[in-house]
Amino acid sequence: MSQFCFTGLSPDLILDAIESIGIYPDSGLLALNSYENRVYQFHDEALKRYVVKFYRPQRWTKEQIQEEHDFSFELQEDEIPMVAPLKFAGQSLFEYQGYMFAVYPSAGGRIFEVDNLDQLEWMGRFIGRIHTVGQRQAFTARPTITTEEYLSQAADTLKQSGYIPSHLDEAFFTILNHVCKLAAEQYHETNLIRLHGDCHAGNILWTDGGPHFVDLDDARMGPAIQDLWMMLSGDRQTQLLQLDTLISGYEEFCDIDHGQFKLIEPLRAMRMVNYMAWLAKRWQDPAFPRSFTWFNTDKYWEQQILALKEQMSALQEPTLRLLP
Repeated sequence: MSQFCFTGLSPDLILDAIESIGIYPDSGLLALNSYENRVYQFHDEALKRYVVKFYRPQRWTKEQIQEEHDFSFELQEDEIPMVAPLKFAGQSLFEYQGYMFAVYPSAGGRIFEVDNLDQLEWMGRFIGRIHTVGQRQAFTARPTITTEEYLSQAADTLKQSGYIPSHLDEAFFTILNHVCKLAAEQYHETNLIRLHGDCHAGNILWTDGGPHFVDLDDARMGPAIQDLWMMLSGDRQTQLLQLDTLISGYEEFCDIDHGQFKLIEPLRAMRMVNYMAWLAKRWQDPAFPRSFTWFNTDKYWEQQILALKEQMSALQEPTLRLLP
């Protein structure tokens, strides 16, 4: 089955898959915002709401998905508000006609406010609790954040994609190569733990009781700072204030090596390059041209050249440091 082959995932197949584990939908399927997988909300005959997630074929192995599930169960056992898949007859991962899927309780909430320092400190505590669990043992099936995947392989994907306009080709790949080289030199794997892996505002739901995460799809081994740096934005002084606020909450539950702050800009560069490559790899999936209409345009690649130049400058700036 091709990695782009969601074409066979018809409404009838989805409903049959759900019914195969003993849940009987009594509503239509509401497609939720997900590009890598296919995710739908529905309710059953008792009006209980669920979310069903069908995993992209050939992205993760069964063992890797199960390890993600087991991590979420471990977090729940420590009373950390992580939305974990539901178990049916002791099983959380299912397969139906070649598609692996899981069913979750439907969780609501409002968007996390990245500029709200009170919420940011709360997030620091929350991530500190997650990392306290994450460092107890290592993933054995899921991968590690590496420059080989996020920079070298991603850059090769872009070079082979044919999507960069010919008149921008030299400018784009010149700055891309500089950024990849410098980021690879600055990034060093250190104190690797189990991470959320994709800890940004879109994966956080906020309620009156605080935050909860809804997605561990990108859980990997990596340095703790990976789950913190994506909440930093704005100019240098603003990021220093945000980092100080996050770490203040984080260290109530978990220590962090402040030397990892030097990994922030290499990790940011790795995410930028990997994101461009991800779009290029997925562009044949019909959902992507519909959702990312700006990709594969001259304007997009011009913007990426400017963004890479700015990131090159950031990589050459002094590391963020908190006052003692």
